[in-house]
Amino acid sequence: MNTFSPALTVQRPAQGRARLFAAVVAIFALGWLLAGCSSSDASDSAGEADYGGREEAAYDQAIDSEEAIAYEDGDAATTSGEAPAPTADRSVIITGSVYMTVDDPVAAADQAASIVNGAGGRIDARSETAPTEYDGGSAWLTLRIPSDRLDAVVEDLRELGTVDEFNTSSQDVTREVTDLDAQISTLQASTERIEGLLDQAEDMEDIIALENELDRRRAELESLEARQRALDDQVSMSTIDLSLTTEPVVIVDDEPTNFLSGLETGWNALTGFLSGVLVATGVVLPWLAVGAVIALVVIAVVRSRRSQRTAPASAQEPAADETAQAPQSRD
Repeated sequence: MNTFSPALTVQRPAQGRARLFAAVVAIFALGWLLAGCSSSDASDSAGEADYGGREEAAYDQAIDSEEAIAYEDGDAATTSGEAPAPTADRSVIITGSVYMTVDDPVAAADQAASIVNGAGGRIDARSETAPTEYDGGSAWLTLRIPSDRLDAVVEDLRELGTVDEFNTSSQDVTREVTDLDAQISTLQASTERIEGLLDQAEDMEDIIALENELDRRRAELESLEARQRALDDQVSMSTIDLSLTTEPVVIVDDEPTNFLSGLETGWNALTGFLSGVLVATGVVLPWLAVGAVIALVVIAVVRSRRSQRTAPASAQEPAADETAQAPQSRD
């Protein structure tokens, strides 16, 4: 019996310390749970008291969640070492320009407008320049072409003349479109909840506060929807600037610079003048011949009339002489 008593006295203090440690851990765990419950209750009561803050928090949380999802997707693609595969629902804005040389810019502009309108597009801007002595005029158009018909329309435009330059650029706005849709849907839901609160409100101060908040959110919703419509138009209709010009007119400076060139210029001028005189003579000669014939006829008619007038006058003069001589013989 005495041999086992020391062992028993050693084990009892160790078991006591283990039980004390377990009790302390249990007390700390219980306190932590009570603190967590009290903090959650306080946050719930604060959320119920401030409906405006709750709506803003829900709105911000929704936006943050959308950004977090997109960010996580981007991180997943980056960590895997592969670029995200293009999908059919990507939103891309395509813009470009085409510079062409044509024979008649105005006529080519009319044909281009017909091609674009036939494909379901439209002309947003158009300007024309009249021909001058240095060029044959020009035309400039801003074409809005359906994105799914862009390649076909460009091929038709190539047939109008010679393509001097053609370039396009694309901007992927899929992330912006997704964020804008999420903001609109969240704001719509928030606006509907405020409308429900406004229907249930009875206090005048609450009604005024809810109406002000509702007007603010409706204005913000209209602005977002306007941005969405503009973005959809840019995505669905590609923008192409079309420039139509003619070949430049080359002006040769042929002014004389020395004696020989001056002599050559003078000789060319003389021969040109003589050639012009001969041409003018050839043009006028038939008219001169006809005029000469008419003049001869007129002269002949005038002379015949004069001869007819002088004949009776000569016949009357001898008779007058005979009457004048008769009294003289009687004397």
